[in-house]
Amino acid sequence: MSQTKKRRLESEDGGGAEEGEEDRGGEGESGVVPAAPRRTKRERDQLYYECYSDVSVHEEMLADRVRTEAYRLGILRNWAWLRGKAVLDVGAGTGILSVFCAQAGARRVYAVEASSIWQQAREVVRLNGLEERVHVLPGPVETVELPEQVDAIVSEWMGYGLLHESMLSSVLHARTKWLKEGGLLLPASAELFVAPISDQMLELRLGFWSQVKQYYGVDMSCLEGFATRCLMGHAEIVVHGLSGEDVLARPERFAQLELARAGLEQELEAGIGGRFRFSCYGSAPLHGFAIWFQVTFPGGDSEKPLVLSTSPFHPATHWKQALLYLDEPVPVEQDTDISGELTLLPSRDNPRRLRVLLRYKVGEQEEKTKDFAMED
Repeated sequence: MSQTKKRRLESEDGGGAEEGEEDRGGEGESGVVPAAPRRTKRERDQLYYECYSDVSVHEEMLADRVRTEAYRLGILRNWAWLRGKAVLDVGAGTGILSVFCAQAGARRVYAVEASSIWQQAREVVRLNGLEERVHVLPGPVETVELPEQVDAIVSEWMGYGLLHESMLSSVLHARTKWLKEGGLLLPASAELFVAPISDQMLELRLGFWSQVKQYYGVDMSCLEGFATRCLMGHAEIVVHGLSGEDVLARPERFAQLELARAGLEQELEAGIGGRFRFSCYGSAPLHGFAIWFQVTFPGGDSEKPLVLSTSPFHPATHWKQALLYLDEPVPVEQDTDISGELTLLPSRDNPRRLRVLLRYKVGEQEEKTKDFAMED
């Protein structure tokens, strides 16, 4: 999902108060703050679909060469499985993955797209001379009816932090309803990783206020604490790209999702996650934790599995990394022990938004918790 789409989705959703919180709108005559009206699931879904009607979203995704080339290769390497078979593309967008499947030899591709971009997808299919093999079907996959069961499902369902947007639930619905037993899922699995970070860009911003005097002769170092509260003392999941130099310890995998696994839908609703433990590389300010993911495509008959990674140690993607900032920097040294647990689950006010519960302990300090959400 693009940053443009993320901003639109969250601003249209009407704020980010969690369940049990009041939106601070205008007061009524009685002086009581009225509760903001809750959107229905249908209204939230419609807003979500409308965000994908804008060309900028699809431009950013297709311009991500790492993402799109991984899908192209992941599909083409499975040509022996796809040749002469029926394929379902969940959330087809502009239709490029459906075209890849046809190029791999699929007999029929059902390109299901809930947003109005389905009209442009149909144009792409026609321009590439694939009208007979790629059928663009408008509507959510939960309501669209196919004329047959399919041999494979392809979908680019991953959001920021893997699960923002909750599109995976649509893929799992399609798997249960339309995929033949033993059918192919592209990608087939996903893994989540976490690492403690010292964000060099954030450190520069926090330290800026102590440098103002040397530029202009005015001491503004007193604002560093204010800057820390503004930049770190919030509960927002920050989407930002890091480099390997920002990572303070060996990353750990804390969750793995096999898309063919029975009961995965219930796991996602309850929250997925796991424990972690790190030993720091050296002395630095600990600013928080970074989350990223990778997905794996089966390798086909003769190829190794193909991995699409959003790690800060790999080429950058539009997903970047999902950052969880602590309330303030915590000094760590070589071999400082950091432990804790992460849980990813749907937000209570809007299940399409990602919520992350963090529990952590640094060295001998007391254990702390912080509740994050993907907000605007």
